[in-house]
Amino acid sequence: MFDPFKRSRAKAAKTVRRATVSAMTDAWGSILAPAKPAKKPARKPKPSVTAREVSGNSSPARTVAKPKVPTTASSKTRIPRGAIFTNETYESAFGARSYKLYVPASAKMAPDKLPLIVMLHGCGQSPLDFARGTGMNSLAEEFGFLVLYPAQAREAHNYRCWNWYRQSDQTRDTGEPALLAGLTRQIISDRNVDPAKVYVAGLSAGAAAGLILATEYPDIFAAVGAHSGLAVGAARDPASVPKAMQSGAPGHRHDVKIPTIIFHGGSDKTINPRNGRFIAIRALEPFDRLDKSEKAGRIVGGREYLRTVHRVGKGRPYAEQWVVHGSGHAWSGGHSAGSYTDPKGPDASRAMVRFFLQHRTTKKRRNSV
Repeated sequence: MFDPFKRSRAKAAKTVRRATVSAMTDAWGSILAPAKPAKKPARKPKPSVTAREVSGNSSPARTVAKPKVPTTASSKTRIPRGAIFTNETYESAFGARSYKLYVPASAKMAPDKLPLIVMLHGCGQSPLDFARGTGMNSLAEEFGFLVLYPAQAREAHNYRCWNWYRQSDQTRDTGEPALLAGLTRQIISDRNVDPAKVYVAGLSAGAAAGLILATEYPDIFAAVGAHSGLAVGAARDPASVPKAMQSGAPGHRHDVKIPTIIFHGGSDKTINPRNGRFIAIRALEPFDRLDKSEKAGRIVGGREYLRTVHRVGKGRPYAEQWVVHGSGHAWSGGHSAGSYTDPKGPDASRAMVRFFLQHRTTKKRRNSV
């Protein structure tokens, strides 16, 4: 029998499906797409991003470890006289990645080995963009440490996201954790780095990957910083990512005591701020008992924040959580020269450096694995 309303119902259903995909695209857009368009000739626009596309392409081919000769950074990058900001490539059995390494001018005169901070960028970012936005190189000159900026490859993920949500990239001696750990070990070996003072920090997908790296390699990393990230195990496959990002996910428990500093924007619409609380809960679980203190503050002419610190008595903090009120999915206190930054917030980079330098791994821990 002819149904005069069949076409109308089909059209309405199609409209609902498009609206659903559009909503998912909005949720992913700010994390997967670059914040600023690249200054290149116009190209044919790419299709909208959906949760199904988060998995990216296949993993890179396996290769044998063979570091390439470093080259100097672009002349457009301003660095102090005597400092080095190089472009290099690391290859291993777990794949290959390019990276940038910043060695401060003060390294030449340092009497002792220097700390190292590994910085993992977010989706749609590059090492240079991340360095500009976080201002970590300037702090490296001030405090005297090296900064390593690994770059996610387009071949590993269409939007250069670290694959924190895949089970094959969530455990020791597999996938990206093994690749990044190998790169870190090479820098420690080749440069004047103190193996007891090695740290990792990241933004968004980089924060999630950094937490995995620190918990799986406590023999390498003395502390971790997570900005706008998700707890280890918050997602186990591409299908579980949207719910974790939009509603928050507790992840799974880990037994390793890893000092952790957390930043999250209170108005983050890309990754629910609940994820920051879950990261803090997981970080505290391995400790028997820590004293808690809270302090509310406001940056002059900027944003309000709540800082919660967990420590033993008046000693060094083992878990520190910052909630930046009114801030979105952006690096707090970052510079506008980089993407995903919020200059009005408290300085996350300086806070992380201060937190990191209070912690170190013991020789027993470094040799335990």
